[in-house]
Amino acid sequence: MEKPWLQHYDAGVPASLNYPPQTVHGILEATAACWGSQPATCFADRFLSYSQINALADQLARALLILGLQKGDRVGLLLPNCPQFVLAFYAILKAGGVVAAINPQYRPRELESQLQDAGAEILISVRSAAQVIQSVQPHLNLRHIIWTDLEDAPALADRPSSPPAFYPAPEMDLLSILQAPLLPAALPVITPEDVAVLQYTGGTTGTPKGAVGLHRNLAANTLQFRCWLSGLTDGREVALVAIPLFHVYGMVIGMSVSVALGASMVLLPNGRDITAILQQIEQYHATLFPGVPALYHAVNQHPDVLAGRYNLHSVKACISGSAPLPVTVKAEFEQLTGGKVMEGYGLSEAPTATHCNPMLGENRPGSIGLPLPDVDCRIVSMADGQTPLAVGEAGELLICGPQVMQGYHNQPSETDVALADGWLHTGDIARMDADGYFYLVGRKKELIKVSGYQVWPAEVESVIITHPAVKEVGVAGVPDEARGEAVKAWVVLHPGQSATADEIRQWCLDQLAHYKAPREVIFVSALPRTPVGKLLRRELMNLTA
Repeated sequence: MEKPWLQHYDAGVPASLNYPPQTVHGILEATAACWGSQPATCFADRFLSYSQINALADQLARALLILGLQKGDRVGLLLPNCPQFVLAFYAILKAGGVVAAINPQYRPRELESQLQDAGAEILISVRSAAQVIQSVQPHLNLRHIIWTDLEDAPALADRPSSPPAFYPAPEMDLLSILQAPLLPAALPVITPEDVAVLQYTGGTTGTPKGAVGLHRNLAANTLQFRCWLSGLTDGREVALVAIPLFHVYGMVIGMSVSVALGASMVLLPNGRDITAILQQIEQYHATLFPGVPALYHAVNQHPDVLAGRYNLHSVKACISGSAPLPVTVKAEFEQLTGGKVMEGYGLSEAPTATHCNPMLGENRPGSIGLPLPDVDCRIVSMADGQTPLAVGEAGELLICGPQVMQGYHNQPSETDVALADGWLHTGDIARMDADGYFYLVGRKKELIKVSGYQVWPAEVESVIITHPAVKEVGVAGVPDEARGEAVKAWVVLHPGQSATADEIRQWCLDQLAHYKAPREVIFVSALPRTPVGKLLRRELMNLTA
């Protein structure tokens, strides 16, 4: 297949890159060597330099080795956006571990499922999650838990006059580990072929599973995007990181690309606090602001923005992902800031992005943009998954590139399906125009994306069906201007039983993260099914109460 998209790259963006044999933490170490005094993180108006972050990561990495971490062991990371996430992420990799980052909003059943599947024996967590963790701890194989509080962040680099000794224990305090005398353990040799992350995703079947990302996968995607952002300057940028670092989108675009740039990362633990986002952009003159359409929409509609109370003109570049970007949202945000909002596309199986509109060149409305350097794409027939389709025809999007995952953790059959014939079968329906711009048409898989968060219908259904009044349930995503998509549930009650929409929603809120709970619940007499009883999810939209 020809690559017409190469003709539309920004000047200076090459068709192919040279990928050095570099690890993900090697990018941090290179930046610390070049931009050591540059602020790496800003949190609660306190800064940590790249040299400090790198040194703290070394200290924690040695502690993990003393705790018995072996190369390839998974370490759970249950933290919001904060300096502790950044240094813990790189520490795990330096020690040879694999990062299994988890949403801090998870309820016990979600947390237990993910930690069990990952096989994590060490967990680094915010202390506010202690009650949830302790409720599932008997069902896990956690040998050590390292606790931290957001309030610890300002003291991370402080060295007490009488540092506490390091005593390995089942539960420890991160701040005490970092403030202990420098630990002597030698760090192992890590290669680009070693596993770096397990990113949990719905994959092509809607069942959560861990996408295995190698160091070279994440390092390649970091380098691709550093080159793509041709209008930014090393050591001069400030990134506003409100998208969650526990997701590979924030992990790569928000954190790793910022590290490669030598940018200062302004970290926000609550990405829904729009007032805080506005304040931090203005105060720190943020230039890079990756996000999701719902975030840009919320900024556009904020009363203080409409009243002109904030100066947002420092923003140069915004990468929008995880959901379709409405043309009006893009236009309004660009008018407010003078910056560029570039819609892109990616998935956890290619951590994290494969397409993006140019930073300086043409952005086409409704398009996810052009394939990144060294990314090849095919549009194939939905019928057989192989027959190439002509320009303009819609079919399944297949991808080949250096960022594509190794496979799914402990899921060889799912891996074979997703990576058949050496191509990543995305399950997404797309088309390409004559110039190589791609457009998403729909999704073969049934994944719902709410403000960038992933929701699997089967998981929500498995909770609703346990309600004593519920006989059957179907869940699907519906368009939502503010969130991209919203979860909607169609419920059939047992004869003689009653329930309200609020009751069903609260039932979900008690067991699931808030964004997974349906925003709308309607009660119907029956659900559409095939002759063998399989739910016809696409036909749910035709049902009315």
